[in-house]
Amino acid sequence: MKYLFVSDIHGSLTALQKILHIFDTQQCDMLCLGGDLLNYGPRNGLPEGLDPMAIAEELNKRADRIIAVRGNCDSEVDQMLLEFPMLGDYALIVDNGIRLLLTHGHLCDDAPWMTGVDVVVKGHTHLCHITWNIGAHQLECNLGSPTFPKGGNKPTYAIWENGCMKLFTLDGELLAEHTLSAAPSIDI
Repeated sequence: MKYLFVSDIHGSLTALQKILHIFDTQQCDMLCLGGDLLNYGPRNGLPEGLDPMAIAEELNKRADRIIAVRGNCDSEVDQMLLEFPMLGDYALIVDNGIRLLLTHGHLCDDAPWMTGVDVVVKGHTHLCHITWNIGAHQLECNLGSPTFPKGGNKPTYAIWENGCMKLFTLDGELLAEHTLSAAPSIDI
């Protein structure tokens, strides 16, 4: 299966439309949302194309192909607009025996449910990277944000397929990749 991971859309219909175009053209099977979907958050400015209702409508069209978790800007009110669950703190995805944990990242990084998995996929910081954690013997992917990237980064998302995580800009530039059977990659 082919999974597209994205986090921290923060209410930007403009960013979501780009992600959905990639999802469709790349023929992804599942859209995995790492939280902060509809609300732009009090510390952020207004995003381009702010339209939470339209985002809910677009995502609901794909509800049967979405796995989502709650971010720190998501609430029960947001859930009322969505036709798929998104209030869990984490979701476990098993792909060909590889265990991927999707979480927003705002909760304790050393939470017990973050151990014993092969890949941790998160957002929250808006700082994209793929890192091999030697001590935990797991791959960590921070998805960055397609709306409010930080640290001089470009808007980003990731694709997981055949044991390989690839981090891309919305323009299609490959920023980093790591295959689990390969040696640890270099941080970006």
